[in-house]
Amino acid sequence: MTVPEFVVIPGAQVRDALAGKEKQVVDLVEQAYRVHGDGNTVNPPSYFLRFPDRPSARIIALPASIGGTAAVDGIKWVSSFPENIASGLPRASAVLLLNDPATGYPFACLEGSIISAARTAASAALAADVLTRGHDRPRGLGIVGTGLIARYAHTYLAGTGWTFDEIGLYDLDPAQAAGFRGYLERSGHDGRIVVHDSPESLARSSGLIVYATVAATPHVTDPSWFAHAPLVLHLSLRDLAPEVVLESANVVDDIDHCLRANTSVHLAEQLTGDRSFVSGTLYDVLTGVLKPEHGRTLVFSPFGLGVLDLAVGRHVHDEVTRAGTALPVEGFFAELNRH
Repeated sequence: MTVPEFVVIPGAQVRDALAGKEKQVVDLVEQAYRVHGDGNTVNPPSYFLRFPDRPSARIIALPASIGGTAAVDGIKWVSSFPENIASGLPRASAVLLLNDPATGYPFACLEGSIISAARTAASAALAADVLTRGHDRPRGLGIVGTGLIARYAHTYLAGTGWTFDEIGLYDLDPAQAAGFRGYLERSGHDGRIVVHDSPESLARSSGLIVYATVAATPHVTDPSWFAHAPLVLHLSLRDLAPEVVLESANVVDDIDHCLRANTSVHLAEQLTGDRSFVSGTLYDVLTGVLKPEHGRTLVFSPFGLGVLDLAVGRHVHDEVTRAGTALPVEGFFAELNRH
């Protein structure tokens, strides 16, 4: 055995390695879900580092291991500081460390926020596809929370063949919604763009709804907003009150992971005392075990598995090192003799 070369892959290289490859990344995420569903992963609970003096902030550790043809171990260390937005900084920042399964040595440190956004968006696009197969796709998209995750979600929907007659936007900060409108116009969207003055009007007028907020507690409490039975991609996990969850058909990425940390589905479990309101997982849908229930609101809640970050991060590492542009750190491991 030899110590693997340690490289650093900055955000610009991560972005370039993923740009325009939405379909390929969705395929990577689907394969990771299948490997996970087959039991060939280790994905322990995320660890939340919280701060008494900064209650809105947190840093999350997601350790994981994925087997298969691109086996890798590693950890994502991702911070969420919502107060950053007021000063013009993105809310989230992250690094991803990849470890060699044979020796345990870390061999790469990658900028992680782009990987995290890409795997989240790819998961959403995959769910939107498999949960609507055999049915007409919604023609109206609504986006609540117009930050980086929302932008990636739209990019991945568009990059995997979705088109919309109308896209509705809502954000607590009108300037953010206006900025997102500019992004949509630059992206080539040629349908209507409507900036809503309330989340209710957006929900009632959209067949596909993406929640990508920083909400810590539910703010959507009225199930009648969804009387038209939309598909809801609940990426931010804590927007929907238990009453809305319990009136819906619910699909998650991993039941044990998603029903924790006071997510909306976790609150529903606490209210009812059981998990019977969860129909199953996306893996169940992919393998045909679960047929999506239509005719009522269908909510996909992905907690976000560390194995997805590893799958996308390993792909980025391999692409960048194949191109010869990764940045090696010479002598990173300096003590290699036992005596």
